[in-house]
Parts: sequence; C-alpha cells; structure tokens
Amino acid sequence: MSAEDLLAYRREKDQFFKSHPQSPLTDAQRTLFNGLRYYDPNPALDLVLTVEPFAEQDDILVETTTGDKRVYVRYGEIHFEVDGEDARLTLYETDYGFFLPFVDANVNRETYGAGRYLEPEHLGMNRFHVDFNLAYNPFCAYNDHYSCPLTPFENRLKVAIRAGEMLPEGDWLPHD
Repeated sequence: MSAEDLLAYRREKDQFFKSHPQSPLTDAQRTLFNGLRYYDPNPALDLVLTVEPFAEQDDILVETTTGDKRVYVRYGEIHFEVDGEDARLTLYETDYGFFLPFVDANVNRETYGAGRYLEPEHLGMNRFHVDFNLAYNPFCAYNDHYSCPLTPFENRLKVAIRAGEMLPEGDWLPHD
C-alpha cells in the first residue's frame, strides 16, 4: 500500500472511530476523541512472505481479555528480518481467514500490552502479504466491554515493529 493510501485509510479509520455507530468508543469517548496514534509509514515492513506450514496444524486455545477461550489452528510460521534482526511469527487460521497477533519489543511503552493484530492477505502458493503498517490494536484497547484474544507466547517478538497503530493516548480513553 502506498504511503498516500495508508494515510487515507488511517483518516477513514479515525472518522469511523469518531462518528460511526459501530465504533468501539462510547458516546462520551467519541466527543473527546482526537485520533489514533500511528507510526510513520514504514515501507520496509510491507512484506511478501512465504509461510512454512506446520506438518501438524494443531488447534491452540487462546484466552481473551475477558477470560473466555477461542480456538485457532496453528497454520505455519513466517520468518522475516527487522532492522537486521531475525524474527518469526506463527500464523493462525480461522473460519474467517488468517490471523497474525503479535507483541513486539515496544510493548507497554509504544504498543498495546495485549498485542496488535493483522489479517495477512493469502496470495496463494503459501505466500502472504504481511503489511505491518496495517497492524491495529484490538477494540478492547479502547473499551473494556470487548473480548479480545491475547497474543500467544510464541508470537512475542524481541524486536520492535515500528509500524501500524501505537499505544493510544488521550483524555478520550477510559480511566480506571
């Protein structure tokens, strides 16, 4: 995705959060909402990767932020490089497509503690378009009434992914 298209997408997402009836924000939050925080577009993290499918694609039970459990299929593993460091993530398959939750080295400083999500585009032949610029926070980052899967331990990176949504900040966030 071009930087222009990415910035347009982000403006649309902010507008959705501010005014759409299906926004994860409460009415009170929407009145104070001034936009999500994002890393600058990072073309180095817009990748086409080959997944190495697991010989046995086992189910994994993933706990959510509300204590529920969800089942995903461990589909395969992707390998890539970030700032000269090797990284790997497990790709999960769901009834709705592919799911890539991850936590990076900037967790709780610049990125959301429960992790960020991606839905990589399957290109066929075990190739996927993985654009970390589209990494987003789950709705539970903005509203406790949502139940979001916690990132499995195997998808906790030691490298920083400086792309996509950042940890939200502002008076519009719920306060404990």
